[in-house]
Amino acid sequence: MAGDVEIVFETHSTTEDNEAGLATGWLPGRLSAAGRENARAVGERRRDDGLAAVFTSDLGRALETVGIAFAGSTVPVLHDWRLRECDYGSRNGAPRSEVHDVRWDYLDAPYPGGESWREAVARVGRFLDDLPTRWAGERVLVVGHGATRWAFDHFLDGRSLEELLDDEDFAWQEGWEYRLTAG
Repeated sequence: MAGDVEIVFETHSTTEDNEAGLATGWLPGRLSAAGRENARAVGERRRDDGLAAVFTSDLGRALETVGIAFAGSTVPVLHDWRLRECDYGSRNGAPRSEVHDVRWDYLDAPYPGGESWREAVARVGRFLDDLPTRWAGERVLVVGHGATRWAFDHFLDGRSLEELLDDEDFAWQEGWEYRLTAG
């Protein structure tokens, strides 16, 4: 429909923390050598994809991904803190197993000093609420994290958070496509 927003979602590229088995959370993170190659591939896939804008989490690894992918591009790049990963609080940077293997414990209760998965998904939902006010009828790219994708799957595809938490692993792919219906 004319007023809908077409959303293409890409995760930030591979980080040093990903390779070390750490859950970065709200820490900035840095792309690994493989991640920088991944970011170049995002640019090759998306630079001529009819994008009106690129939205990115303001965390370092997402900014670095977009910086490499869209270097020299005229597509506007907009940073939005609401697209951040879940805040694991005192567990930001902890081994991935210590954070993700107990994620059910933090569906509604926040991680110590952080937020719950439900709070993180709601935060990204507020981004989605604002998107049509300027970008209705457009195609945009969003670069974010696991919490970003869960919010899109929840709000745009109707999946419950319980169902998303049951998924064993975040299966990477070359982008996901969503449609945000206006109105």
